[in-house]
Amino acid sequence: MRDLRYFVAVAEELSFSAAAERLHVSQPALSKQIRLLERSLRSALLRRDRRSVALTAAGVALLPRAQRLLADWGDALGEVGRAAAGERMVLQIGVHSNLAPGLFERISARFAELLPGWRIGVHRSDWDDSSAGLRDGQVDLALVWLPVADQDRYAYRVLLAEPRWVALPADHPLTAETEVAFTDLLTEPFVALPEAAGPQREFWLAADARRDNPATVAAVANNLAEVFAAVAAGTGIALVASSTSESSTGGDVVFRPVPGIRPGRLAALWRLGEQRGAVNAFVRACREATE
Repeated sequence: MRDLRYFVAVAEELSFSAAAERLHVSQPALSKQIRLLERSLRSALLRRDRRSVALTAAGVALLPRAQRLLADWGDALGEVGRAAAGERMVLQIGVHSNLAPGLFERISARFAELLPGWRIGVHRSDWDDSSAGLRDGQVDLALVWLPVADQDRYAYRVLLAEPRWVALPADHPLTAETEVAFTDLLTEPFVALPEAAGPQREFWLAADARRDNPATVAAVANNLAEVFAAVAAGTGIALVASSTSESSTGGDVVFRPVPGIRPGRLAALWRLGEQRGAVNAFVRACREATE
């Protein structure tokens, strides 16, 4: 499905650069997937030169079918998930990593009071999907850090704000400080989220605070465990939510506050137009557990 999604984006934009931006992937990665699709179909789908992109006859024939297939697949995943959850009375929640201590427990307890007999299933997602499974219909709601890719597709409620701290190797000179100015981090190598995370990746690289100092990315991590491993190995540093410091094991990673940059915002995220009572009850539980 990924190859078809990439082809549809290029065909609709008629631009590899615009499609790559829309998909939150690099242009070389996008071009590679299109070539693999063309090879598997044994047909050229696009004519491209340095200035323009155009569909071939094969591409014109494939485009509407690919669009329908992607739409049907997304609908099918959503319907299957909703049907299964309805049968089992389980609400599937997507997350990327551990939440602030006690938060999920408070939400779960209030949800159980609102809908006795319902259970919560937790789906842990890597960071290449900033919606934590909501985009592809794998979950009913997600608890994620804003911003997410294609955020206008979702409704959300901000639950809390947490300061961003820096995760440092234990032998880093800045561990001697009680707090670290972000200007002291500008030239440091960073551990980043995957490119597919889009605006979420940019937020945790603090792109908004860098001005003319783009981040140096030394490694890419798909989850929190990979972040800690890369930082502990001295590959780079990373910005994390302050509560994340309680998820680290051992003393190989040290955390320090970074004043002066915007805090992270944790939100409950769900699909626009969602009307199911269990979803509404979970959003209410989130609100009441964080007020």
